Amino acid sequence: MASPGRQLEGRVALITGAARGQGRSHAVRLAEAGADVVLVDICADIASIPYEQPRSDDLDETKRLVEAVGRAAIGVVADVRDAVAMADAVDLAIDQFGRVDIVCANAGVIQLKPSTAITTSDWADVIGINLTGAWNTIAPTLAPMIERDEGGSIIITSSAAGVKGPPNMAHYAAAKSGLIGLTRSLAAELGPHRIRVNCLAPTTVDTDMVHWPEAYRIFRPDLDSPGRADVVDVFTALNVLPVPWIDASDVTDAVAWLVSDEARYVTGIVLPIDAGTLIK
Repeated sequence: MASPGRQLEGRVALITGAARGQGRSHAVRLAEAGADVVLVDICADIASIPYEQPRSDDLDETKRLVEAVGRAAIGVVADVRDAVAMADAVDLAIDQFGRVDIVCANAGVIQLKPSTAITTSDWADVIGINLTGAWNTIAPTLAPMIERDEGGSIIITSSAAGVKGPPNMAHYAAAKSGLIGLTRSLAAELGPHRIRVNCLAPTTVDTDMVHWPEAYRIFRPDLDSPGRADVVDVFTALNVLPVPWIDASDVTDAVAWLVSDEARYVTGIVLPIDAGTLIK
């Protein structure tokens, strides 16, 4: 891909789930385009989520990568379910950089279970992180953006699952579907302030959120200990294009476009980066 230039020079981006995966990819790309970045992640495991969460070292590495391309970065360890902590993160961003122009509500978790096995705490964690966490990220940025009167761009990471509603993830699909409604409502409300709100609907992305033993067993119950290679065909069958999953950078390409002036009149959309899964 061609260099993004410095089209985001002078802008500040707040990104959740920034310690690794899609969040890290977004942070580095926006920094390459000139933005300073506030990086938020929980950096701790979550009891109901069956795969390891990033650690503070991972968040530090994202910060290092941003600084390596010449932009400033602040790392914040916070749980997006904590509205006070997220408001504090926004306050810190404004104290340090004077503004927040771009919000990437990217933090998310997945849990794969039949609906009969989803517990109250499972539901609370998946909805709390994926849906309420996005709201907690966005809400404290709105008044400062409106008051500054220079517009802004909010990117909400949903999922093809939020459109399609696959089995064994009722709570995840509900949360991701809720994000689509949140996108459309906010876009309609904030448009007069030149604040654009858009939503991403990726297919399976090649990150730690996908690659863990129980996920492999759900997709290949015929094997005792399936690994990554054993699920390639299964995941490929979910898409129209012959790929099992996309790269984080593929989603970042969409983010970089949506936050740029090239998409200045684009708001309220749900953009599939889905290898065709939504038409299958």
